[in-house]
Amino acid sequence: MRHRRAGYRLGRTTAHRTAMLRNLASSLFQHGQIVTTEQKAKCLKPFVEKIITLAKRGDLAARRLVIAKLGRDRLAFEWSYLPKTATDEEKKQVEELRSRAQGYFDIPAAELVERNRYGELRSAPKLVKHIFENVAKRYADRPGGYTRIIKLGKHRIGDAAELCLIQFVGNEEGPEIGGKVSRRRRIADKRTAYAAKVRKAAAPAA
Repeated sequence: MRHRRAGYRLGRTTAHRTAMLRNLASSLFQHGQIVTTEQKAKCLKPFVEKIITLAKRGDLAARRLVIAKLGRDRLAFEWSYLPKTATDEEKKQVEELRSRAQGYFDIPAAELVERNRYGELRSAPKLVKHIFENVAKRYADRPGGYTRIIKLGKHRIGDAAELCLIQFVGNEEGPEIGGKVSRRRRIADKRTAYAAKVRKAAAPAA
């Protein structure tokens, strides 16, 4: 019996679970929505909403508490790390992510990542600043419920974990972030399509 033991354990140690939640929260604040398993999303939801509630206070103490919850302050957009030898395809993906984030959080273009002529990072907003100035302002008049969980009806290949989308309330029409399909998913889709083709061809003969 789990007497007075609330919350999700997720089969991980405390340190592993804390690090995982911090990384998931950072990704959610960066992109506005992420795809993960249902159990992780339910565990992440209160973690993120408490951070937003603190950010709505806006004082120095709240800022320090948010930094403590996230472990440290980091760049608001991890995709700002672009090597000098990046290909045109990688640069195109960075621009696409930048436009999505800008449209989702209504971030002015001047506050996004700046680079020099060699492609090296000159300046980028910090994550805590992004939370306080962009995310918290969107929900200044909302007393709670800043995120929603949407079941996608898909299962992860390997362990068949149910996948869902966790996103901030207010941009339900936006595209799913991270639309790249894994290699295992592509192979499974090809097998499914081939099996359907074989069944269709065998139906008239039967």
